[in-house]
Amino acid sequence: MNRRRTPPPSPTSPRSRRLPFRLPIDPYILALLGTVALAALLPASGTTADVVGGASTGAVALLFFLYGARLSTREAMEGLKSWRLHLTVLACTFLIFPVLGLAARGLVPYVLTPELYNGLLFLCLVPSTIQSSIAFTSMARGNVPAAICAGSFSSIAGIVVTPLLAALLLGGGASGFSPDSLLRIVAQLLLPFVAGQLLRRWVGGFLARHRTLLGRVDRGSILLVVYTAFSQGMVAGIWHQVTPARLGALFAVEVALLAAMLTISWYGSRRLGFGRADRVAIQFAGSKKSLAAGLPMASVLFGAQASLAVLPLMLFHMLQLVVCAVIAKRRSKDTPEPLTGPPEPQLTEPARSAPSASEPKGRAGVERESAQRPRGTRG
Repeated sequence: MNRRRTPPPSPTSPRSRRLPFRLPIDPYILALLGTVALAALLPASGTTADVVGGASTGAVALLFFLYGARLSTREAMEGLKSWRLHLTVLACTFLIFPVLGLAARGLVPYVLTPELYNGLLFLCLVPSTIQSSIAFTSMARGNVPAAICAGSFSSIAGIVVTPLLAALLLGGGASGFSPDSLLRIVAQLLLPFVAGQLLRRWVGGFLARHRTLLGRVDRGSILLVVYTAFSQGMVAGIWHQVTPARLGALFAVEVALLAAMLTISWYGSRRLGFGRADRVAIQFAGSKKSLAAGLPMASVLFGAQASLAVLPLMLFHMLQLVVCAVIAKRRSKDTPEPLTGPPEPQLTEPARSAPSASEPKGRAGVERESAQRPRGTRG
């Protein structure tokens, strides 16, 4: 009895329809947007704001304590061997970025408001990120150990360099910023970081075993800082100063900023003589900005005006994730660079062929041939 086979679904049937790709939407970005929406609908005010503000301050201190406790000092010292690469990344982060930010001053007030420009300039002063630099460098087949060390050095330097640059370049132009903010930086950021380094010998193993849980603590702390900053902005009514046209202009400026840094870091490192793997690490580490480090610093430096200050940073964070994911995927398909030296000789054994008549025969071959001749004949 023959059974009728069910024909395969046609390409146009609903069963065979599959999405050609998945949108590269990071769930953490959705969580950030949801936190902003929550602060817009239900901002913390009054006693609740005091409680949330205290919790946010503790979360910031906890973040930098964990940064210090998880950073291996030995690995950082070993990474100093690639000092040219690290200096190049630091130059991109704390020199070229601020110069481009200062050049954007000419866009005020025609394209950007003074408040949005202060946030854009603060974005240019923030250190590089670690996690996404490592992930994109690995995806693009770059120098991952160099990306790890470069991101770590940038984060360490940013604890000191970012507040100093903010005091020098922002000065009194940023509402809520004052020299006393440097003392708050030391108390809330630098001291917890140093404490984490000192206690790493005892807590480092625990942190390594519970890396997933601590990652959630990191992200939850950042979400709390975002909610606090945007709640203060909603209560103060400063969000009425931002129009959709200004947001569109800010997005266009940040697209140009990211494109400029990606181009400078890639072709500039080529002119400096770096190989492809190192250029990949320089491009992804030198063009990134850390949301995890920038948000706590902004909450300390800008106070009630932190919501407008962190808006450019949040927008840039989302932009760099999407753009660099596309670039890393294309870099992964690059052909390897040719070797500079002569190719190594092949060690494969050549195939053996039957000896020709003109070749001299060995002793075994002569004896075998003599045995095959008829008796009474001579060779």
